[in-house]
Amino acid sequence: MYVSVETLTIVISAIGIVLTLGASLFAGFAWMVRRIDAVDTKLTTRINAVDEKLTARIDAVEEKLTARIDAVEEKLTARIDALADEVTGVKIAIARLEGPPRHLVTASS
Repeated sequence: MYVSVETLTIVISAIGIVLTLGASLFAGFAWMVRRIDAVDTKLTTRINAVDEKLTARIDAVEEKLTARIDAVEEKLTARIDALADEVTGVKIAIARLEGPPRHLVTASS
């Protein structure tokens, strides 16, 4: 079988073009994957730094709020206890003013 030089050149050129395009696509995708990994690493680092800062700030705010709530709770407890003592005193004073309860039926001798 005889193949002309022109046909052989066309086939070899076509194979060369296909291999060149395949290698270029592979290299392009490899470059994109590396870039995406680099961006992912950079973003992960930044997100972790922001997460740490936010956690620290939230913890500080939580401690302040806990301290304030505890102080308010102590004040309210003291005020409620004082009010309970005053109400007990008022009840006793009213009972003394009213005297013993009156009976509807009285015993006749």
